[in-house]
Amino acid sequence: MNSAVMPTYGRVDIAFDRGEGAYLFTNDGARYLDFTSGIGVTSLGHAHPRLVAALADQAEKLWHTSNMFYIPGQERLAERLVANTFADNVFFTNSGAEAVECGIKTVRAHFDAAGDAGRYRIICANQAFHGRTMATISAGGQDKLLKGFEPAVDGFDHVAFGNLNETRAAIGDETAAILIEPIQGEGGIRPAEEDYLHGLRDIADEYGLLLFFDEVQCGMGRTGKLFAHEWAGVAPDVMAVAKGIGSGFPVGCCLATQDAAKGMVPGSHGSTYGGNPLAMAVGNAVLDVILEDGFLDHVEAMGVRLMSGLERIVAGHPGVLAGVRGRGLMVGLACTADPKPLIGKLRENGLLTVVGGGNVVRLLPPLISGETEIDAALGIIDESCAQLGKLGEGT
Repeated sequence: MNSAVMPTYGRVDIAFDRGEGAYLFTNDGARYLDFTSGIGVTSLGHAHPRLVAALADQAEKLWHTSNMFYIPGQERLAERLVANTFADNVFFTNSGAEAVECGIKTVRAHFDAAGDAGRYRIICANQAFHGRTMATISAGGQDKLLKGFEPAVDGFDHVAFGNLNETRAAIGDETAAILIEPIQGEGGIRPAEEDYLHGLRDIADEYGLLLFFDEVQCGMGRTGKLFAHEWAGVAPDVMAVAKGIGSGFPVGCCLATQDAAKGMVPGSHGSTYGGNPLAMAVGNAVLDVILEDGFLDHVEAMGVRLMSGLERIVAGHPGVLAGVRGRGLMVGLACTADPKPLIGKLRENGLLTVVGGGNVVRLLPPLISGETEIDAALGIIDESCAQLGKLGEGT
């Protein structure tokens, strides 16, 4: 179709009119089970009544003042995030890329404040994704994201994900931090081993580096813990968060310890929209739900149900599927070939999924999904694999 929108997206030719819970509906009434969650964003599903109420209530009072003034909802959400994490303070943004950018600046400002401004380089992992700004595509280091935008921003060195020896070997006099996703999302749903995270913490402590986790996709309850690194019992010094914290409203934040953020002083960083009253009303409402007793246990249980069902399906369709990996409701289904035919077939049968790196179909259900939604998705996946298998037999 002709569009005045800049053609940077390879869109599917579907438009949705409304959403309810784990489902999306088109204008003509077609219903889809949404296991994309807007790429891990709509953590509480569509039109969650408590989020709708919080946003409507705030919208009738005050939309925006800028950070020239105190914003009570911002103070409250920051205090709650600090109380439930390793952090001592929070900077609010509008997106995950901005949260990572803030973290990069926090790292550099930390060493500048310590009188060691020559330490600015950050070790990152291959196949990482940290956002679409110039600095964050440079941190990600993927050729497909950098193409057309070279030269990359200097200051990032890349090593194999999960390889402590390469990480240690990459450290030099200018190294300031290590940045990784505890579970790589766009890179193909690749969870970090717990020993790897412990090793990174040990290396950072040994060399006086800051440990920086990007939990934009894997955080905010997606794995069954509030943040994915909690499974390993390893705390970072800096962390980027977004996506699920707003459940569809643009919210992000950068969390840091007091020491890590010692260079972030008045005037060092800012955002016109970041942490505005509307965003904070939604963020606090999301946190209300996620921190309720039993919510994260439910996410973990549904993740186990989804994973075990997928393992059975993988075993039954070896010509289509190669394996499954992930944690909680952040799951990657590895295909034996290009995953796009399977994604298309799933969509034909009413299940929305998203592609990942390494021939992977990403399954990112809303965290409110129950047994009914999980079992419905498993049925569609099984049926779709059978249909693709029959097509393959006919070629």
